[in-house]
Amino acid sequence: MESRNSKEQTGDNARITSEMLKSRTGKFDLESILFLKLRGLGLQELGCIGECLNLERLDLSNNHITHLAPLSSLKLMVALNLSCNRISSLEPLASCDSLQVLNVAGNLLCSADSLHCLKGLRRLESIRLRDPVYNLGNPLCANASYRHAVLDTIPSVRVIDGERVTGCGSDLYHLCKDIDSSLKRSISSGAVELAGSIKPWLEEGYWDLKPTHSSIMKETYKQFNDVLRECKELSKRADDAIAQAERALSIRNDTNSYVF
Repeated sequence: MESRNSKEQTGDNARITSEMLKSRTGKFDLESILFLKLRGLGLQELGCIGECLNLERLDLSNNHITHLAPLSSLKLMVALNLSCNRISSLEPLASCDSLQVLNVAGNLLCSADSLHCLKGLRRLESIRLRDPVYNLGNPLCANASYRHAVLDTIPSVRVIDGERVTGCGSDLYHLCKDIDSSLKRSISSGAVELAGSIKPWLEEGYWDLKPTHSSIMKETYKQFNDVLRECKELSKRADDAIAQAERALSIRNDTNSYVF
């Protein structure tokens, strides 16, 4: 005999029903549901999800969802995870005025034009279109400048794919953007030669100790090398910590927490 969960996933075209929501949350009134996780259930249709009018956080990742129309009534929704589905249009989200965090990595969004509908969401600060940890993306991410297009399209966004691009901590992003633009102009004008003729900024041995008879300079060199050695050790520790984190993420199973 099939379990109740199996029926929920395969019956009625894998559609969200009020019975499913009540059984999973223990709530008898759909409007009283604030947080909802429906991850990896093979869902194809959102059904009555629009009746959860007070829903604030919703995880619909790892399903087979294509249309988002029922989400248009969720005016209080703050965080929405739609990663790993089959979504090609975000139009219904245009009315989700409270939305702050959106994850749509691993879908079928083909161009920045598909994000124009989000332009009016003044509270939207974080959007994820690509997730390298789980190898998820969208066709529009094939364009190297897609992040610039996102910023131009949704002015309120501060974080793209987990990286802060405006506000505090964004200086590096803008520096890289400016350098990239300058290099493109220089290459197109022929002012910069391509790979093969590029030389290092510093000559080999630049940091090596220079012969000196000054005791002050000797002490300065010694202190500098002590600091340099500490920096190398910290760099090695950081590399080890990152490697351990990547290994942990690669073998980590899905958690029961909300992932956005």
